[in-house]
Amino acid sequence: MSLITTLARLEAVATGRAQPSATVRHRHLSAHPLVFVPLTTAGEAGAPLGALVGTDRDAPRLLVVPQPRDRDLRFTFLAELADVVLPYIDAYAASVEAAERTETDPETGKRVKVEVELCADAPQLIVPSRAGLDFVRLLGRSMRFRRTAEQDPEAPYPAPPRVPLLGRWLTHYGERARVPGSSLLLALTDLLSRHWATGQSSLEDQHLGALLAWIDPPRDTSGAEAARRAELARDAAGQLLCPPAGPATDPAFDNKLLAPAIERYDRARSALAAAEDALAADDRLAALTAAEREIRDLVASRTRPTWDAVWRGLDLLRTLPEGARTEERWTRDRWSFTGHRDRVLAGEPPQPRRDDAVTAANKLATREREQARLEAQEALDDPLVMAGRRLAGEAFAGEVTEVVLAYSEGRRPSPRPLVTVRTDDRPHLAEGARVYRSLGGRPQSAEFVGYDGEDGLVLRILDKMGRGKEPEPGSVPEKGDGVCFTLFEHEQRGGAKLPDPEETPWTHGGPPGEAVPEAPDTVTEEDAL
Repeated sequence: MSLITTLARLEAVATGRAQPSATVRHRHLSAHPLVFVPLTTAGEAGAPLGALVGTDRDAPRLLVVPQPRDRDLRFTFLAELADVVLPYIDAYAASVEAAERTETDPETGKRVKVEVELCADAPQLIVPSRAGLDFVRLLGRSMRFRRTAEQDPEAPYPAPPRVPLLGRWLTHYGERARVPGSSLLLALTDLLSRHWATGQSSLEDQHLGALLAWIDPPRDTSGAEAARRAELARDAAGQLLCPPAGPATDPAFDNKLLAPAIERYDRARSALAAAEDALAADDRLAALTAAEREIRDLVASRTRPTWDAVWRGLDLLRTLPEGARTEERWTRDRWSFTGHRDRVLAGEPPQPRRDDAVTAANKLATREREQARLEAQEALDDPLVMAGRRLAGEAFAGEVTEVVLAYSEGRRPSPRPLVTVRTDDRPHLAEGARVYRSLGGRPQSAEFVGYDGEDGLVLRILDKMGRGKEPEPGSVPEKGDGVCFTLFEHEQRGGAKLPDPEETPWTHGGPPGEAVPEAPDTVTEEDAL
């Protein structure tokens, strides 16, 4: 936690209201996101109880599993979920635009630009909390290897069509959510806590109701009081007034309401199966319908408050202007979405259960690179974030007090102006250290030469001044200009190239004696968009 965030949390405690930790919105928000509010069954890992899902805040689709231990009912739930999610994804997959991408020519080995299709936009999924991200990954892992009746007619529990395809998409979204700065799949609690600092711990911020209570408390109520009420207040029946954001449910709800309702549903279903004539079957079918309706009402009562809270949180986030570099990160999300769409259309198998050594190393390197890129871009977009980096000694801002035009030594001297910056910051600089500033959206580097007095830093500008003997206008700061330099790079460099999987040493799963990879499921028509 940075010093600026700590100060904001202390101020939130003192004022009773969450304090902004950002002045712009650092994540892309779609105009029509798909909100997914899931519930799971206690004691049954990955067994869905129900969900609210949709893009219309006033008309969500309620999905319910009356008996979560019933495999057929769970498959029905997944099929209904696919009927909502996949058309939403298909709508974005069909709209494309021309774009250029640099690829390696297989014949010459040179990097060349080729024109390819890029989806004009990408579908965005929103879940209430970080636990929802884990549930999406779990759903994807549990579905993408399921066999349909067409794939295996003798399968004891064939999955409905398109369920494996939904699993592949949810797996991709779950993996993409682990990439820092990605906005394809977002947890609202993480999104809100990134832009507001509350007077509670980061763990308590995962309670959506408590987090919103700090950010937008009722009139004449402090954030701490409102958050306490959101977490603990119960009605006369002992049920929470603000249900948790899921996917777990409250034990009091499970024991007092849900378990008896599921028991009545089981009895009604057993009675219907034992009916001996049509008249008795009609009466028992009505009892079964009533028991199922009761469970639906219970699931709706737990998910609808969270559904409304998610949209309320999105409204709060939309009040912030979007950061300048947010669209650049969203473009990388669009490339990721387009790439997975192309893999599905090409008939490639589902994602493997385990990554090989090279793929795992590439994923780790990508996440590390994107984390550094995200931190740099957030600081460049947001003066409040940059203030935190300045307090940490990772950047400094000040006024230019002197500019001396100097040149490099050699046959063709190049301009190397010396700029003196007066600053009250205390950056962690060593002689010869590189510093950077944003010049027209591109990083300009400089070298720290030494100190001029107590608060003067002498810098030598190194690049982005043109090819002439004189620096181009605007490429060198002038006396009296305000400047901000960072000790961190603005653009991240790529790492070393990893070997191909077949050339990986045996210590990392490659030859000799490499294991035969597991054969993927056969691709069917349901696996294509």
